[in-house]
Amino acid sequence: MDDQTRIELEAAAFRTLRAHLMEKRTDVQNIDLMNMAGFCRNCLSRWYQEAANEKGIEMSKDEAREIFYGMSMDEWKTHYQTDANDAQKADFQKAFDENVKK
Repeated sequence: MDDQTRIELEAAAFRTLRAHLMEKRTDVQNIDLMNMAGFCRNCLSRWYQEAANEKGIEMSKDEAREIFYGMSMDEWKTHYQTDANDAQKADFQKAFDENVKK
C-alpha cells in the first residue's frame, strides 16, 4: 500500500471514530472512556491540536475541541455530560496520571 492510500484510510478511520463518539455514543461519558481506555474525546482533540501545531498551524485547545466536538465545550457539557461520582473521579485521576501526565 502506498503512503497516500494509508493516510487516506487512517483519516477515514479517524472520522468514523469521531462520528461514533460524537453522534452515536453521546451517552458514553469522557470520564468513563478515560478510566477504561486511557483516552477520551478531549485527548483526541488534543492530539488533533498537537498535529496542527507540528504542521505550523496555530490552534488553541479550545479551537481544537470546538473542531472535534462540532460545538463549544460548554454546549457539549450542557447537552451530554453528567456529573461524575467520587469513584469515577478517583479512577480518572489514576488514568490521567498514567496516560496524560507523562
